Amino acid sequence: MSLNREAFNKFAEMAGQLADMDTPVEMPDDQRVANAKRVMMEKMDAPKAAMLESCIHCGMCAEVCHFYMTQEDGKFTPILKLDLLKRVYRRELSPLRWMHRLYTRDVTIEDLEEWQELVYDTCTVCGRCSLICPMGIHIAAMMPIMRNAYSAAGMVPAELHLMDSQQDQGHLFGVGKDEFIGLIEQLRSQGLEIPVDKDKADIMVLTSVLDIMVSQDSLIAMIKIMNHLGYDWTFRTDGYECANFGMLSGDEEVHLKASKKIIDAAVACGAKKVIVAECGHSYPALRYEAPDIWGHALPFEVLATSEFLGQEVEKGTLKLKKAEGVHTVTFHDPCKNNRWGGVEKEPRAVLTALGLEIREPDSTGRTNICCGGGGGAFLINRTADYRQRVFELKRDQIDATGSEALVVTCGSCRLNFEVGKMKSNWGKPVESLVEMVGDNLDDGAARSGTGSP
Repeated sequence: MSLNREAFNKFAEMAGQLADMDTPVEMPDDQRVANAKRVMMEKMDAPKAAMLESCIHCGMCAEVCHFYMTQEDGKFTPILKLDLLKRVYRRELSPLRWMHRLYTRDVTIEDLEEWQELVYDTCTVCGRCSLICPMGIHIAAMMPIMRNAYSAAGMVPAELHLMDSQQDQGHLFGVGKDEFIGLIEQLRSQGLEIPVDKDKADIMVLTSVLDIMVSQDSLIAMIKIMNHLGYDWTFRTDGYECANFGMLSGDEEVHLKASKKIIDAAVACGAKKVIVAECGHSYPALRYEAPDIWGHALPFEVLATSEFLGQEVEKGTLKLKKAEGVHTVTFHDPCKNNRWGGVEKEPRAVLTALGLEIREPDSTGRTNICCGGGGGAFLINRTADYRQRVFELKRDQIDATGSEALVVTCGSCRLNFEVGKMKSNWGKPVESLVEMVGDNLDDGAARSGTGSP
């Protein structure tokens, strides 16, 4: 199914107004610097220090960064985006700090202002730089420290700061619990069976503000799939939203609150599995980041939608018909699902079960080039030119495969591709994996009863 164009245009219009709606954080400049440096020092440890000291300045991280590739400007070299962190470490914590202070400049407010573009606008925390580094420097794993520091300094880009405030208040883009319940009732009136707020369920399914506002077909598809499988599942109105803007901005308090809502809801119903909607950053936010900032291992398994669907196909429980209308597709791997989470074979198993020929671009799987909109960049309006150039890089790679359609499994990627399509008059369809599955369920092979996942 195609994206709801009217809803998409409305969402894009709202996104364009976010910066004007934000209330900036008032703070003296010296306090901003002090807060940023404090966070950098608190987050520093021996492994990170060793990595910062290990760079041999080979430039390989630049050669694989989509922003450097499209701008060819040395300032976008990934390791240089950590320069402020390295300076603070060398001046304040390193064994030779007394010497480094003689020739290493202290961090200033001007530095923080200059680096904001590098930390947010031109880094999607995709991890491709970490993958290629010959010294094993996990650059992408240290970028969140930079964002933590900027959050403490009150210097998060306006759009992300506003989303932090909204999420902390229990809604995003004006969508909260009441709007979610209203949509559920509307879908029930159309004949869909939708379990909500069950006291006990084996699986808890999450959705996102994008599904509720823009791509309701994705939500409907997931409902149909879960009912088709016959598992004991539920939505929970006390923990349904998988988007986590605290992770994107660097505000750990907002990050933890958003994750805790999901954790508490899953524990309340005894869920064994929690399925994250088609949202790239939400997957690591819950699966990998939440246990670290919560301080406990999660008492349930976290699965991306594509991961869950692929597992069910491979088990033989999810029966699909051959998709009609399209025969060849290119699959775009969300960076956080594949490079960070290892979800690679599962979506391809689903596409194969749909009878589709997968045509891979030059960079695919773990080496896949980011769409340019991850890490919150798709909401920062001043990044539009950067995002468009990366889209064109991706577009050319996809066109070179000769495939008929592009398949995605991340809402942010989908939005970024759709915006790029409009600006460049690109005609290739951009399809959602979960919607393709929902459209091609083999109802004659549907399971019955409430099986165990």
